[in-house]
Amino acid sequence: MATSVQSTANAASQALLDSVNGKKNSSTAKVNETQDRFMTLLVTQMKNQDPLNPMDNAQVTSQMAQLSTVTGIDKLNNTVESLIGSVQTGQSYQAANMIGHNVLVPGNAVSTSGTGGYFGVDLPIGADKLSVTIQDTAGATIRTLNLGAQQAGSIPLNWDGFAEDGSVAKTGSYKFTVSATISGKSAAAEGLNYAEVMSVSNGASGVKLNLSNLASVSTSDVKEIF
Repeated sequence: MATSVQSTANAASQALLDSVNGKKNSSTAKVNETQDRFMTLLVTQMKNQDPLNPMDNAQVTSQMAQLSTVTGIDKLNNTVESLIGSVQTGQSYQAANMIGHNVLVPGNAVSTSGTGGYFGVDLPIGADKLSVTIQDTAGATIRTLNLGAQQAGSIPLNWDGFAEDGSVAKTGSYKFTVSATISGKSAAAEGLNYAEVMSVSNGASGVKLNLSNLASVSTSDVKEIF
């Protein structure tokens, strides 16, 4: 009979550990269900334990500690999720102030309707020489802008809309490439798009700015606001 009792206790312990060490449940209902199962198994173990070989107090304490850890993690997750939601809501309200403003964000496009367009360049460490080559959709060079030495930072630029031969470039969208050098060696440089913030959205990936060029960017992508 003692052997039978010991076997039942071991089986209950394994079931208990499986319930505690299994996949973490994120919902409060499932955590409560785990707690109820724990108490049921614990009471069953204590009722059926061998009087001559009672349950080890250390084992019970360990099992209770594991359950407490799972419950604590679930509560912490809920708290963090709530905090993240509150932070995102606050960021959304702050980002809403940017609606109607123009921004410079990473990109390599510039448009013209006959009078040119705005764009920008970001130089992390500056440059002795900076040049921008504007190309049409076929890759043909329309205009090269030699801008000389530039300090580090975001540089707003304006293309006047003229081609290399002095003619007015056709209305449309163009792309540009940036070349920067320091002491004859290539330097880091990034093109920037110029666009208006039309709206703000708050989703699973965080706060996004929806721009007039149909792109959506994070607030951290904004290099300059106008």
